[in-house]
Amino acid sequence: MSFTYFDHNATSPLDAGVLEAMLPFLRDQYGNASSRHDLGITARRAIDQARERVAALVNVRPSQVVFTSGGTESNNLFIKGAAEILKPSQIVISAIEHPCVAKPAAALARKGWAVRRLAVTGAGKVDLHDVDVALQTPTGIVSVMLANNETGVIQPVAEIAEHARAAKAWMHTDAVQALGKIEVDFEALNVHAMTLSAHKIYGPKGAGALIVDKRIELAPLIAGGGHEHGMRSGTENVPAIVGFGAAAELAASRLSELALRMEKLRARVEQGLTQMGAVLFGAQATRVPNTSYFAFRGIDGETLIIELDKLGFGVAAGAACSSANPEPSATLLAMGIEPEIARGAVRFSLGSSNTAQQVDEYLKAVKLVVSRLKNLTAMAV
Repeated sequence: MSFTYFDHNATSPLDAGVLEAMLPFLRDQYGNASSRHDLGITARRAIDQARERVAALVNVRPSQVVFTSGGTESNNLFIKGAAEILKPSQIVISAIEHPCVAKPAAALARKGWAVRRLAVTGAGKVDLHDVDVALQTPTGIVSVMLANNETGVIQPVAEIAEHARAAKAWMHTDAVQALGKIEVDFEALNVHAMTLSAHKIYGPKGAGALIVDKRIELAPLIAGGGHEHGMRSGTENVPAIVGFGAAAELAASRLSELALRMEKLRARVEQGLTQMGAVLFGAQATRVPNTSYFAFRGIDGETLIIELDKLGFGVAAGAACSSANPEPSATLLAMGIEPEIARGAVRFSLGSSNTAQQVDEYLKAVKLVVSRLKNLTAMAV
């Protein structure tokens, strides 16, 4: 039985061209980029080229790109690094942040910081009025994701950044789920720092970046030989960084075409889901084009996911990092969704290789499983 993957928000498959770019650095070009001989110089040039490609994708200078091991490290680097420089005050995050923002923010409470969570609307968008209220209290750090990993809802980061700067706060956005799906422009967003990850854009796992405004200073998480402008010491993972650069170039080349194609496929799947009686989350707001989040009343989301997996379709219950958590999605609860409905949540996220035929086959499978589960529920009653 073939398997169709609809979980690209969790991770994306490594693109064949990206793998091809990485292979020389996994085999023959194994030099340390800090070495002065030919192999080392080749590695350094490859990293420099990758830095230029990532910078071009988000409209920054290459010197602003700090390579890390991924989105989690980048988010921790900004929050903890900023907290070491600034005097303790208030850190403001949204109520729908990924745990790799929420947990380091919560950890600052032990160092004298107050943590303030911004409310979101029923559509899953940060409430700008609550931003104004929150920033009436002296604030050092604001961190709001650009696109939510569960609903796909795009957040008003540029507007929040304007308020944050007026309040003399440092503004950060986790753009991991937005990159490669919509245009991401660091300058237009007006933020001080931004998090990226390679494996969400058909690059390798283990590579990410923090984009930093050179006018701010962060304390490094990892001290050592002073790699990455002193921001992230440790011998660079050259193959992964090269792969990130290749993935960034690929994302830039096909952004418009891919977004349009995925939006059409999502409309197709949501039309089918709505006809079956599904509840769609975040559909009233502007979203990244590949993501749909839904539930059927009275049907457990985990059960639906397991049954679809048996039929050869891969979807998720929400954030991949919290898939083992039996509690309803914190994002949906923050949106005011009833817990019983939230427990049924299923995330469907398209990728570059998905087709209309796959979507139609998926809808048939969902209809079959939902009908079967409803019949079992009726028999149990």
